[in-house]
Amino acid sequence: MLRLYDHLASQNGWKVRQLLAHLDLPYEHQMVEIFQGAQHKPEFQVLNPGGTVPVLEVAPGRAIAESNAILGYLAEGTAYLPDDRFGRAKVMQWLFFEQNYVEPVIGSLRYWTLTGKLERNAAGVPARRQRGIRSLETLDRHLAAHDFLAGRYSIADIAIYAYGAWAEEGGFDLGPFAAFRAWKARVAGLPGHLATRYDYSIDPHASRDL
Repeated sequence: MLRLYDHLASQNGWKVRQLLAHLDLPYEHQMVEIFQGAQHKPEFQVLNPGGTVPVLEVAPGRAIAESNAILGYLAEGTAYLPDDRFGRAKVMQWLFFEQNYVEPVIGSLRYWTLTGKLERNAAGVPARRQRGIRSLETLDRHLAAHDFLAGRYSIADIAIYAYGAWAEEGGFDLGPFAAFRAWKARVAGLPGHLATRYDYSIDPHASRDL
């Protein structure tokens, strides 16, 4: 059986949980106490040398790290990843966009805000704020002409939604981005949408640095 190493407050983990729910795949859930340093232990770094969650163990001794790589693995041969070369490339385009311009920018500001770490990271806030706004402008411009990011609902939408949909929790105003807000509602209204999220407050150690 699949085993997901995860932290419930992680939206990167949410991506994988969402796709597993869509695919109705059973799996074991293994909580990793990231704020207590469990991801740095040698036994975990055998699974992922980078020491981050989520990690999907697909068989004994075979594990995949990086949330978008896990999405690609699980989506292979399903409706969530196109079969044609161009369609797959468009999905990959938005997965790379998410990892460059959404998760490390909007996701970081959200994480710092919700865990009380914004002030200690103050030097990095203005640049991330500016880049985050540009990212939202890009998404809004594209979604003004498309219902979903890569033609139809796919792992690209799951990836962007994970942190992008909750940009307001990182201090971003979504008011100017009507097309993005409409897309957010469209994704949330799809059958099987995993609406349950977990706040960092579930972990009493979340104020610690990773």
